Amino acid sequence: MAEGPFDRKVVGVREITARVRRLLEGQIGRLWIEGECSNVSTPNSGHVYFTLKDETSQIQAAWFKGRRPPGALLPRDGMKLRVYGLITAYERGSQIQVLVEQAEDAGAGDLQKRFEELKARLKKEGLFDASAKKPLPVLPRRIGIVTSPTGAAVRDILQVLTRRYPDRHLILAPVMAQGDGSARGISAAIRFFNEQRMVDVMIVGRGGGSLEDLWSFNEESVARAIYESEIPVISAVGHEVDFTISDFVADARAPTPSAAA
Repeated sequence: MAEGPFDRKVVGVREITARVRRLLEGQIGRLWIEGECSNVSTPNSGHVYFTLKDETSQIQAAWFKGRRPPGALLPRDGMKLRVYGLITAYERGSQIQVLVEQAEDAGAGDLQKRFEELKARLKKEGLFDASAKKPLPVLPRRIGIVTSPTGAAVRDILQVLTRRYPDRHLILAPVMAQGDGSARGISAAIRFFNEQRMVDVMIVGRGGGSLEDLWSFNEESVARAIYESEIPVISAVGHEVDFTISDFVADARAPTPSAAA
C-alpha cells in the first residue's frame, strides 16, 4: 500500500530511481524494439550509445562491448534498427534505456529513405551535373556566410579567414541551422545574397551532428536555392564523413566549414 502524506517516511532520490529500475526490469524485462537510430556515439571504450526513435518518442540505448559479438551489426545514424535488450533505468540520470543484447537491420530509416529518394530525383533532373557547376572566383573580395551566428561553424570560418585573408569583406546572413523553419531561412538567405549582389561567393553550412541535425541541408528548397544561385556556392556541412544533398548540388563541397574558408 502506498504511504500517505502524513507517514513521514522519507526516502532518498537514489532509492526512488532504484525502485524505478527494478520495476522496469521486473515488469517489462527483455523485449524487441524497433526504431530509427540517431546520435550514434562510439567512444574509445568500445561501447556504443545511440537513440532509438519513432515519429513521437525516443529511448536511449547502450550496447556494451562485452555484450556485442565480433562482427555484429553496428548502428548508424538514419538506420532503422530492431534491437533486443533489457528495459531498465540509468539511475544517475533517471533515464529509461534499453541495454542491447542483439540487433538486426529493420530496413532503411525513414530519413535515410527520404534522402536517397530526393537524391535520385534531383540527380535525374540534372541538379548535380558537372556542367551546371560555376567556377569559384580566385581570391574573392566579398564572402557571404550562411550559417548560425552562434554555432561552431561560424567561429571556425571567421578564424581561418581573418587569419589568412584579413582584408576580405565578410558578410554573415544569420540563420537557424536546424529545426522547424531552418530550411526556409537558409533558402531565403541564399536568395537575398543573389538579389543584393553583395558577395562574390557564398559558404553555406554548419558544424557536425546527427542525420536529423543536418537535415535542413537535405531539404529540396535549399537544394533548389543553391542550384538557382548565380553566385557560386560552397557547401560546408558537418564533418568529412557527412554528405548532404547540398553537397551534391553546390558548385563545390568542403569537408568542413574550416576547409571551406
